[in-house]
Amino acid sequence: MDFLVASPQDLRRRNWRPGSLDAVIVTGDAYVDHPSFGTALIGRLLEAHGYRVGILSRPDPDDPEVFRMFGRPRLAFLVTAGALDSMVCSYTANKKPRAADEFAPGGDRSLCMAADGTIGKSRLGRINARPDRATIVYSTLCRQAYKGVPVILGGIEASLRRLAHYDYWSDTVRRSVLLDAKADLLIYGMGERQILETMWRLKAAAEAGQKPDLRGIRGTVWAVHASRLVEAELDGSKAAVTAAASKGAGAASALMLPSYDTIRPDTEEGRRAFAASFRIQYYNTDPWTAKRLIEPCGDRFVVQEPPEFPLPREELDEVYALPFRREWHPMYHQFGGVPALAEVKFSLVSSRGCFGGCSFCALTFHEGRVVTSRSIESIVHEARKLTQMPDFKGYIHDVGGPTANFRAPACEKMAKHGACGDRRCLAPRPCPNLDVDHREYRELLRRLRSLPGVKRVFIRSGIRYDYLMLDEDRGFFSDLIQYHISGQLKVAPEHASSSVLELMGKPPLETFNRFAEEYFRLSEKFGKKQYLIPYFISGHPGSTLKDALELALYLKRFGFVPDQVQDFYPTPGTLSIAMWRTRMNPLDGTPVYIPRSAKERALQRALLQFSKPQNRAAVREALQLLGRTDLIGKGKDCLII
Repeated sequence: MDFLVASPQDLRRRNWRPGSLDAVIVTGDAYVDHPSFGTALIGRLLEAHGYRVGILSRPDPDDPEVFRMFGRPRLAFLVTAGALDSMVCSYTANKKPRAADEFAPGGDRSLCMAADGTIGKSRLGRINARPDRATIVYSTLCRQAYKGVPVILGGIEASLRRLAHYDYWSDTVRRSVLLDAKADLLIYGMGERQILETMWRLKAAAEAGQKPDLRGIRGTVWAVHASRLVEAELDGSKAAVTAAASKGAGAASALMLPSYDTIRPDTEEGRRAFAASFRIQYYNTDPWTAKRLIEPCGDRFVVQEPPEFPLPREELDEVYALPFRREWHPMYHQFGGVPALAEVKFSLVSSRGCFGGCSFCALTFHEGRVVTSRSIESIVHEARKLTQMPDFKGYIHDVGGPTANFRAPACEKMAKHGACGDRRCLAPRPCPNLDVDHREYRELLRRLRSLPGVKRVFIRSGIRYDYLMLDEDRGFFSDLIQYHISGQLKVAPEHASSSVLELMGKPPLETFNRFAEEYFRLSEKFGKKQYLIPYFISGHPGSTLKDALELALYLKRFGFVPDQVQDFYPTPGTLSIAMWRTRMNPLDGTPVYIPRSAKERALQRALLQFSKPQNRAAVREALQLLGRTDLIGKGKDCLII
């Protein structure tokens, strides 16, 4: 199986002329034909349904001619920023430019594709060829290249910026990316069903010589002029929709969000309006219960259709059975390939969705809370393909998803009727209806371990240790220790303060302590010298300097000082960023302390890495501010001398 068309040479190799492609996928990433990369997955899916697809990867953002490389697409430009939000990909949590781009050729962020299909520096010699807010930039260039070609947005950046959102890098509330990109439609979520329905409608309209109607597709966002709201088939007049929404009518087919102009000001009133908008969105992320959402923005209305239902097992199996090459495109050989492939090349995706409900995670708004998984046979079949690859050394690097040990919905109710809107499954306390079962995952791993050519099968996706500890059958825990750890296991307790953990949606620290005790007990039992590497977040909403000190003292007692600490990163589409913007918990209106200043964030981070010599002055300053100079010296609990 050939790679998808990604260069003029590929087009000629297939004897296709310019202008014969049905769709051109524009992406900020280098093209890697692997199911972990959304561009490849959507491209292969469309190909399997008979569409001719090209991939325009990392186009020069300073040259509209690049967007004419494959000729005029017959149906649409499909635009994505890439596997990550372009701002997250390009900047650290402290807004400093990143040194490299793992999704660029050779990791060199200055490289992009020129109009002749070669790879090099951009026309203007940009240090970073991935433009800020790439979805908007690429959409603009698509329209410049060929007027009248529909532009469809997708991917994580579009998905999490689909309605008005707080943008950390500009410290402003920006309107829907659909409006800024002047696109025809935005697909949010994983997108397989949406893209097929969209392409079918575009094709049918083109064949009939009509303008396509892209309204009403689940998992999409579209815009309409205010004067045409009634024409847009929103089940009643504008006044009726507004009245139903204002009463909070559960039976309403549409809910009106606060207007963009209302939520934009950084005032008490604006922040409360933002919180109200987020609350409605948060409670309308489940496909079984979500309503259509309408957001006024100037003279436009942005309409979000309810989310698409997650793919059932049979459809997931079909998607991952598509003929992926599991390699980067050959045009990147001269640059040493694409670094992002290394972590996933010999990994297996087993599930989607997560009912963990962490406040700082955007999965609720993107993949959803309902977990679906591939069949054991599908995954084993893919693993056999790995063993036949010439550079496979016998090690499967990961078998998992957003949370490795989630293979099914959290309970019977979730499986039939969707997620509960008013509770989380695991935190601050586990739901009594939670089904805890590792048997299928355990069987999957056993089957993979027994394959000829497989030496070890590792688990590197996140493990929810609180879910694991609820399982009275310790069989999976024992298997994990014996077979699936490469010397160390990374888990994410995130903090030590009970108040911060509750805001994070994480379990109490006692749960991690019990897990760690059992982890080391089983490791000793099986004669394994294995380490536990906990992840922590510094500067999360609700975390004061005192809370950071509490975590530092816990780390001192635990005997672990992390080499890396994740500064809280306020990315769109999370409950945590709504707290950051509003200074409150938008779900109940209670005030939340926000460590917004760069100075305080630096002090909190330094406390978590108190033993590093370069942090000594900052730790001393923090302890003095807290009146805890008793922790300076040579005592057992002292952090610095």
